[in-house]
Amino acid sequence: MNTEPTTTETYPQLLLEGQLCFPLYAASRRIVNAYTPWLKPLGLTYTQYIVFLCLWEYGETTVGELCRKLYLDNGTITPLIKRMEQEGYVKRCRCKEDERVVKIHLTDRGWELREKVRDIPLQMGKCIQMPQEDAYRLYTLLYSLLENEKEEEGTQEEPT
Repeated sequence: MNTEPTTTETYPQLLLEGQLCFPLYAASRRIVNAYTPWLKPLGLTYTQYIVFLCLWEYGETTVGELCRKLYLDNGTITPLIKRMEQEGYVKRCRCKEDERVVKIHLTDRGWELREKVRDIPLQMGKCIQMPQEDAYRLYTLLYSLLENEKEEEGTQEEPT
């Protein structure tokens, strides 16, 4: 029989309900999963969807810029872009000035997909049962958190 004292008694800092990360993680999973009924019939994942959102907004961009805008790493974006290219949605090409830089642009098929997904944000808005003011406050707080993290990336020390 385990005689260790419970975390509640000895390590209150380790309680699940005391972690900011947990409700962020759980809410994020719920929101992303709520997109499935609209994205799955189109053969899209949520991550592909946000890549499309970025490309529709900014047009041609680089893999590095996509990584920065979407807070994703190159190892996540590259296979995603390859699959999107195989499906005829995007084209990749090396930058003439710097061969290390890969540019991404939408094909006609990629632009046509925009029409098929244009109502998804409206549908998602109906799924989230939260007053608009609270949703906006949450939105601004989350972006504030993301911006703080971006600023601190270069200043954090490695754990010892």
